[in-house]
Amino acid sequence: MITWVDLLAAIFVLAGAVFTFAAAVGLIRFPDVLARMHSATKPQVFGLILVLAGVVLALRTWHGLFLMMFVVLFQILTAPVSGHMVARAAYRTGQWNSDEAVLDELAEDLRRAGFE
Repeated sequence: MITWVDLLAAIFVLAGAVFTFAAAVGLIRFPDVLARMHSATKPQVFGLILVLAGVVLALRTWHGLFLMMFVVLFQILTAPVSGHMVARAAYRTGQWNSDEAVLDELAEDLRRAGFE
């Protein structure tokens, strides 16, 4: 017999899979490094959180909840940092389209630091 918790778990897993799939499509379809970086961090993390929430609801155990909270915390702490480092590397190597940038605060900071 399927309970409402099982149904909610399935909905969370399905929604997480949709967000993760959208992130994968964005990595392939977006035109430049900065847009791909956005796709690799934001929807992927949210999709992972939804999938893990669905798994926790399906497992219904405390140690599963503890483990999933640890995974979510680690992902939330590391994904923005890795995205920032990818963006920094793309900026410094010139692999981004500066014509489409609305504001470029890093160029002024690098100029003041003597990197230009």
